[in-house]
Amino acid sequence: MAKKINFSDFEGRLAPYAAKSGGTRGRRHAEAEHPFRSPFQRDRDRIIHSNAFRRLEYKTQVFVYHEGDHYRTRLTHTIEVAQISRTIARALGLNEDLSEAIALAHDLGHPPFGHSGEKVLDELMKEHGGFEHNAHSLRIVEELEKRYPGFNGLNLTWEVREGIAKHNSEHDRPGLNPEYKKDESPCLEAQIVDVADEIAYNNHDIDDGLSSEMLTPQALEEVDLYRENFEAVKQKTGDNEDFKVLKCQTVIRIINAQATDLVETVMKAIDEGGINSPEDVRARGPIARFSPEMEKKNRQLKRFLIENLYRHHRVIRMADKAERIIKELFKAYLRVPKLLPPHVYARMEEAGGKKEKHRVVCDYIAGMTDRFALDEFKKLFDPYEKV
Repeated sequence: MAKKINFSDFEGRLAPYAAKSGGTRGRRHAEAEHPFRSPFQRDRDRIIHSNAFRRLEYKTQVFVYHEGDHYRTRLTHTIEVAQISRTIARALGLNEDLSEAIALAHDLGHPPFGHSGEKVLDELMKEHGGFEHNAHSLRIVEELEKRYPGFNGLNLTWEVREGIAKHNSEHDRPGLNPEYKKDESPCLEAQIVDVADEIAYNNHDIDDGLSSEMLTPQALEEVDLYRENFEAVKQKTGDNEDFKVLKCQTVIRIINAQATDLVETVMKAIDEGGINSPEDVRARGPIARFSPEMEKKNRQLKRFLIENLYRHHRVIRMADKAERIIKELFKAYLRVPKLLPPHVYARMEEAGGKKEKHRVVCDYIAGMTDRFALDEFKKLFDPYEKV
């Protein structure tokens, strides 16, 4: 039998304001802890082995999976967020395992076709509680995953569940379970995941936007953050370097600049605020943010991406198609519940009222990958497709 590890030896090396697994508020269902994996390590492992995590491979980030093999998916985005989160957590002396677990779980609740799918599901569920991907991520880990005897969900620690519930600092979101104390800031490990998420998607959307030719290098030179780093790369490598290399090196520099700025800004806030414990972190408003200078540049980049990538006619066309697919699937399942797989149909039969039945259908569609939703649409509506 493996020798039990004393995790306090490792956690003694963390900063005083870091979350310690020994101080976790625990799991909903009592379990014996593992001899050589900390509670947050076990949470990370449970998330990685979940069905919802595997499905992220074929869920849209910006580009639908069949548009190219090199574009980001929800899975590759999630891995990038986890990597950036761990780097920042280590630099700040935080609990890397906790940040990684929250990062790996933060997008589990995204439906197929990205934010277009989320928007249409929210409209379809307007009279029945709505749909929001952070809330659905929490629902997945607390209820929908079925892997263990005696309880539904993954039985994660309270800190990881809170990080999921408060992702993007939406403390005042209606319907937030009182268990997660909406007026209390989450741990700093959760806060840095929020910013790491933004760092990851802004920069990989530059990369994917240039690769798709929806963005041009000339247009991006209007963006200070891109232009400054692109020019620095060219000075170092020379003008004759392949543009793919220049592009990748520019994105790397921007990620490093933003992560460094975040670390320095958080350390300044900790020093000036006299923050010496996790309780001090929770008592204040969010402290994980960019400096005013970097925030200004980041806002300019986000505005550029909204106008030139997310509102590009190719993205809009795919979004419109995605919304129609989800609407038709939703209506068909409600009209003829036996179109659902037997295990989902059984849940429909058990559901009490209209609201519950709508939620069963919503859960099923939200769990689909882009590929599965497209195939299901063809099976239900194309008379020449085998069912």
